[in-house]
Formats: sequence, C-alpha cells, structure tokens
Amino acid sequence: MQPMNSTYPATLTFEPPERVANWRPIANWFLAIPHFVILYGLRILAEVVGIISWFVILFTGELPESFANIQAMYLRYEIRVYTYALFMREEYPPFAFALTPADDGEEPRLRVDFRPQLTDRNRLTVGFRIILVIPHLLALFALEIVATVLIVIAFFVVLFTGDWPEGMRTLVLNVTRWYLRVQAYFLLLTDEYPPFALDLPAT
Repeated sequence: MQPMNSTYPATLTFEPPERVANWRPIANWFLAIPHFVILYGLRILAEVVGIISWFVILFTGELPESFANIQAMYLRYEIRVYTYALFMREEYPPFAFALTPADDGEEPRLRVDFRPQLTDRNRLTVGFRIILVIPHLLALFALEIVATVLIVIAFFVVLFTGDWPEGMRTLVLNVTRWYLRVQAYFLLLTDEYPPFALDLPAT
C-alpha cells in the first residue's frame, strides 16, 4: 500500500497493480460514466450538507454525525471513481454508499478513511473556512496542471506498454491525497489545517 500520513484525519491508501491492460486508458473513462452521473448528484448533496453544517457548527459548536458520514461517503466515492477513470486499476468501482467514516473495504486496492471531528469545533476557523482554504486551492490549481500533463503522458505509456510509470503515478496520487485533505477541511470534517506537503511519511 502507498499510505498517506496517518496523523491527518483524511487518509488514502492505494495498492497499485503490477500492470494495467493496454485498452484501459481508452475505455475506463467511458465505463465510468454511470459513476460520474451519480457523483454529480452526490456533489450537489455534499455542497448542501456543507452549507447546513457551517450554520450548525457556528450555532452549536458541533458537527452532526450524520452530516459527517454523508461527506465521508461522497469523498470516498469520488476518489474511487477517479482512480478508476484515470486507469490506475482495473477493478470496477462498486455502487456503494456506506455512511461510515471508516472504509467498508469493498475496494481491494483502495481505502479512503476519515476521522471526523464532531465536537469542540473551532467556530472562528469554521466561520472563515472559505478564506482559509484559498492558499490550498491556489496550490492545488498548479499541482493539478502538472498532474494533468503526467496523466496525458501516462495515457500513451499505458496504451503501449501496460505500465503506469511509478514516479508519475506516485506524484498523481500525492496530488490526489492533497486534494482529499483540502476537501475534508473545506467540507468541515475537521478543523485541522491541511499541511502544505505532497509526500507525507506514514507514522
């Protein structure tokens, strides 16, 4: 498994396959269309829950567990869909909507786990969350440009060789982990500010 720093309350671990079938770069994005349709609806739900959570935390200082579970489900589903669409693996993502912070283990190679902060929330940082997250959004914008270039290169490499270049795949995964941490913070699952780091050692 390729782990993310286990101290942050949003973690992604991935066990890459030795090879990927050459036709996967052409077909996976198309096969993932039903998941993208569902993901569109889940994203709207996550945004609505995020807005409601913002008000609830400001008034009560607590995040309802049901809200946290919805956001965890959405983010996990999103990561499952995109790692498949980007032909990093061959296992088709399950149509699974488990409302649990811990991964249900339905994906053999992929885990996305959360430790939501439900009580003792910092109302000040929650109130200004949309401002506090801006530096990360700017960093991610630049990183995702780099990741996109690497994915285009990997498209042709996998198409002709069946191998995702390990260094490029690792960088794309680390950008995805950064994105996951920022999303968990922005969607109010935690008050812990995400680190500005691509490669975080496991602890």
